Amino acid sequence: MTLLQDLESRLRSAVAAVLGETATVAVTPAADLRFGDYQSNAAMVLAKTRKTNPRALAQEIIDRLALDGLATAEIAGPGFINFRILPQAYAAKAQELLGDVKLGVPAIGAGRSVVVDFSAPNVAKPMHVGHIRSTIIGDSLCRIARFLGYTVIADNHIGDWGTQFGMIIHGWKTLLDPEALDQDPIAELVRVYREVNAAAKENPPVLETCKAELVKLQAGDAENLSIWRQCIDLSKLGLEKIYQTLDVKFDHWLGESYYNDRLPGLVEELLAKGIARESNGAVCIFSDGAKKPGEDPFMVHREEGWIDNPAIIRKADGGFLYATTDLATIEYRIDQWRADSIWYVVGVPQQLHFRQIFEAAARWGKTGDFHHVAFGSILGDDRKLMKTRTGDNVQLTEVLTEAVERAARIIAEKSPDLTGDEAAEVARIVGIGAVKFAELSQNRLTDYVFAWDRMLALQGDTAPYLQYSTVRIRSIFRKLDAPFDAAACEVVLNEEAEIHLARLHARFGELLPAVLEDFRPNLLANYLLELARAFHSFFEACPVLKSEEPKRSSRLALCELTARILTTGLGLLGIRCPERM
Repeated sequence: MTLLQDLESRLRSAVAAVLGETATVAVTPAADLRFGDYQSNAAMVLAKTRKTNPRALAQEIIDRLALDGLATAEIAGPGFINFRILPQAYAAKAQELLGDVKLGVPAIGAGRSVVVDFSAPNVAKPMHVGHIRSTIIGDSLCRIARFLGYTVIADNHIGDWGTQFGMIIHGWKTLLDPEALDQDPIAELVRVYREVNAAAKENPPVLETCKAELVKLQAGDAENLSIWRQCIDLSKLGLEKIYQTLDVKFDHWLGESYYNDRLPGLVEELLAKGIARESNGAVCIFSDGAKKPGEDPFMVHREEGWIDNPAIIRKADGGFLYATTDLATIEYRIDQWRADSIWYVVGVPQQLHFRQIFEAAARWGKTGDFHHVAFGSILGDDRKLMKTRTGDNVQLTEVLTEAVERAARIIAEKSPDLTGDEAAEVARIVGIGAVKFAELSQNRLTDYVFAWDRMLALQGDTAPYLQYSTVRIRSIFRKLDAPFDAAACEVVLNEEAEIHLARLHARFGELLPAVLEDFRPNLLANYLLELARAFHSFFEACPVLKSEEPKRSSRLALCELTARILTTGLGLLGIRCPERM
């Protein structure tokens, strides 16, 4: 039980004793530590519904509160109840956390399964800088959810089907350079696609040939299917290298093609159930009138007023769309994987699409806890979408390579004693960690500027600063003559810097569940920064190795707990910590 949960439980009992009935109460961390550690507005809320004086009710509640050994309570303002945790309670909590592999994090997801749909690049195309957000946010949410007890299924719903394959197959047959394909498959496939695409724009017969190749593929032509499979296999090899660099893993790679056989029957079922209907030869899902126009994803406002905005699930020519595939995907994930929740980590521009899909699924009877985890864009120094000088998307491999190279130069300058393989490994850990933290420390809905110098700085709100903090703590323990057993120590808190560090230790188990309330890894990132700053303040104010016992062991235990939480928290963001920097 966290301190916050303990306070809520005691407050609930006091309220029941005063009112003679149970009531919902909430305790939250105080915004300003000058007024305490936690606060509650329960007395104000309850007084309003009962038409009584909130301060008087707050006093009655405090009089019934059993806080011995945990905290003190006082009334503030119009009826807030402020709680100040006792140093010995923080010491006891630190002692408890030292023996807890979960560091006080509750298993709130136990018994629930969630599918996280993230990254999802198109095959036969390089991943670009825009894929950073979905890949890194999605991976972090998987890690955090697993730590909180959820059964997590990470699914890479790759784009492995579509009109581009008509052009790629035609190019494969007419333009492919086998040697170039062996050296860099993705680059060669992109070259082939671009040349055919350009030719198709200038020469209509080429476009018709590409369409014919696509029709043959969709009809199951053996040669075209073979080419298609080779494209996918080669693309996966390239993608796996990037995911290995990022330390991102998936449980499944069920792309769009996996659901092809399900689409005709899905459309017929939605027609039979009256969820969809034909319109100008196409099959569409329209509004059912159950929601107000402003809340209905199948209505849009134009000059003439509210008009239909249907989701097309089969085109007039018989082709299917993303909406069809996504509905088939939901059906599979619920029926086969028994998913309680599905999280789609996809950019902001797809908001309407997912609103329509979730609404259509609900009308179809495929119910679940669906969330579109939207995110903004990555910008260049000019505050426009990050592009190369030629206007192309910046490739993700280029970003990761440059991150490691820049980190290597900084390490060579700051730590010349690190050489060879050790220096190269530290550069990889620091460079990749910097890219990830720059992403995860942002509010996911905001756009942000990709700035190398800032993200690789050893000071400030960066991954290298946090990694350096863990390295600094480890260096303390390397100076000891014998192994240190933190769990066997008695933690005693006297100095304010010690108390504040222990206060933040206790908050880890309270904060992590909140990250998933609105899918905000930045809450964890900001907490880790606050913890690291608190540790450095503690280390400056409170001598550790030079202290006398039992103070020395108590402070070493605080160091150990800080390192464990920092390392665990960074790991949940997908960031490793080196032994030395």
